[in-house]
Amino acid sequence: MNLGIRLHDTAEGTFEERMAKVHEDGFGCGHLALYKMLPENPCDPAALTPGYAMYIKNVFAKNDVDCAVLGCYMNLANPIPAELARIQETYKAHIRFASWLGAGVVGTETGCPNAEYKTVPECKTDAALALFIKNLKPVVEYAEKMGVIIAIEPVVRHIVYDPKAARRVLDAIHSPNLGIIFDPVNLLDIQNYRQQKEICQEAIDLLGDDIMMIHIKDFMWARDHLEFCGAGLGMMDYSDIMKFIKTRKPHIHVTLEDTTPKTALIAKKHMEQLYSEC
Repeated sequence: MNLGIRLHDTAEGTFEERMAKVHEDGFGCGHLALYKMLPENPCDPAALTPGYAMYIKNVFAKNDVDCAVLGCYMNLANPIPAELARIQETYKAHIRFASWLGAGVVGTETGCPNAEYKTVPECKTDAALALFIKNLKPVVEYAEKMGVIIAIEPVVRHIVYDPKAARRVLDAIHSPNLGIIFDPVNLLDIQNYRQQKEICQEAIDLLGDDIMMIHIKDFMWARDHLEFCGAGLGMMDYSDIMKFIKTRKPHIHVTLEDTTPKTALIAKKHMEQLYSEC
């Protein structure tokens, strides 16, 4: 696996300094969120020019690091037409940017059927899923034109809340330019975390062929909710996922999440050991 890190979890500094540290720590890829890694620069569609993309591309290349994901985490189920149009145009701009940058995928979660991006019971309805599919489809069609993969990330709190819902999206849009970011912890909550092995296996069975990259973090039980933490510091069992990576996904991008500068190398060593033992 090509193990990397969510770049805005690295120690503060300039973009160049942070990327140099990523290389120094032995990571091979990174998850880039423009507004978090380069907050001094605008990231509206007009700002995402070829020159800006090539500047970022050159910094990645200088440090021998892949851009695994260009994040664009906006709400494609926003019910306000003008806001939805703006969001879709922002996705298209990120898709263009990813084509110039050479990013592995443009990554997104799947939103909630309200303007506030707030988790509500309606998230888990057929109507919400149909709305998301309808609004995602023109974005995927644009990705096809640009030769870019857009990858959705199922999250238990959002519209695509489990592997079955993700499979329905893939089948409805049926595009080679639509894939999955697999974050197993994001499929868990306080109600189902004890079934983590069954849930992860279901995701592998239903979505395995379409998984384009993997996010890795851990969780701890905290009475009425789960708290996220760096890999190896919590309750997550990654044995089946490591086997999946090793047998079916050679050189896949795998990025750590919810680490700190103090825990990143601990999490890296933990995942590398699990992989070698698998």
